[in-house]
Amino acid sequence: MTIATVSKSNQSAKGSITLNGSKSIANRALIIRALCAEDFPIHKLSNSKDTILMDGLLKSHSDVRDAGAAGTTFRFMTAYLSMQPGTQVLTGTERMKQRPIGVLVDALRKLGANIDYLEKEGYPPLKIHALDADSYRHGHSNQVTISAGTSSQYISALLMIAPTLPNGLELILDGEIVSRPYIEMTLNLMAHFSVLHQWDGNTIKVAHQKYQPRPFTVEADWSGASYYYAIAAFAKEVDLQLDGLFEDSVQGDSVLVEMMAQFGIQSTFNETGVHLTKTDADLPPVFEWDFIKCPDLAQTIAVICGGLGVQGLFTGLKTLRIKETDRIAALQNELAKMQVFLSALPKRFSPKSDKEYFMIEGKAVVNNPTFPTYEDHRMAMAFAPLAQLGQINIEEPKVVDKSYPLFWEDISTLGFVVS
Repeated sequence: MTIATVSKSNQSAKGSITLNGSKSIANRALIIRALCAEDFPIHKLSNSKDTILMDGLLKSHSDVRDAGAAGTTFRFMTAYLSMQPGTQVLTGTERMKQRPIGVLVDALRKLGANIDYLEKEGYPPLKIHALDADSYRHGHSNQVTISAGTSSQYISALLMIAPTLPNGLELILDGEIVSRPYIEMTLNLMAHFSVLHQWDGNTIKVAHQKYQPRPFTVEADWSGASYYYAIAAFAKEVDLQLDGLFEDSVQGDSVLVEMMAQFGIQSTFNETGVHLTKTDADLPPVFEWDFIKCPDLAQTIAVICGGLGVQGLFTGLKTLRIKETDRIAALQNELAKMQVFLSALPKRFSPKSDKEYFMIEGKAVVNNPTFPTYEDHRMAMAFAPLAQLGQINIEEPKVVDKSYPLFWEDISTLGFVVS
């Protein structure tokens, strides 16, 4: 096992970081390019392991394609391969084989896809056969209903192949929509390549049409930016430039600007990105947020609350249990090592709501803790900023390669010592 020791001699956040491209945007752009009749350039493509993997799988001619631990890649490739000629097997790690895929497979089957489970029903690996276009035209509806409370990646996977379907797609989202900004991101990227849609209530309609090739630039990752906002939150002096971010962003995680203003972090946009400074504002007695639209920020904000001793009241965490790990359980385990506690509130707390609330209490006592990362890149990066409060240890630090391979090198430029 590899363990990184992380420390910092002061509480200053000064410097400039060029952030990695968003893998969420990059992976969508790669799928759209693969579905487009002509090639086009993608600038500032993410160098994340997930994006490199996606690019490689799309270019592969192998009958067996391995998506590893990449959930987004697996889901997008499932829909993409269902539209391709021939027969391919799509597999992944043992953890991936525990992550459900049945909702997406059921939807694709309704559209005419021919997909078999090779092991456990409803889970990877999959054997994906070519879609029968004639059968689709004559025997299958172009209307699919899918739970709106499921992963937005299932919905995005369906939307991106929609214009290539012979009759397009009418997608009905049943119930409360989870992670709506990720769906909007997908539709915005499709619109960039001239694919139009109608979204009326809970129904999204995409007619049969062609993607038009256009050069594309990938915005930097707001999830990645969150770790620098955490560094700023724990610092006493802040003069930090984060390059590559757009003020008018398609990423739901850009709500981070609004969130972190409550912790005294001021964001000023400029030509290359955003400049962070710190105000003298008092910390909030309670930080309350619904993460339903930005679940990837939950770990970072939980650590910020714990590190600063701010009570947190979180909801909208239900998708965290089916990520790379059960992120709620992982947070509970690791925060408790610092006398910070994350607990579910009893239903009587909000009897008129079906939302599940979690409370964060306590102020971190950082006494050289060792944090396992649970094969989850965000666990490593969310806990790293705590090194400003005392030396910490991170198990399997290379897990960050999934989304941000240069993370440890980048924070080293701000004075963190990683050994």
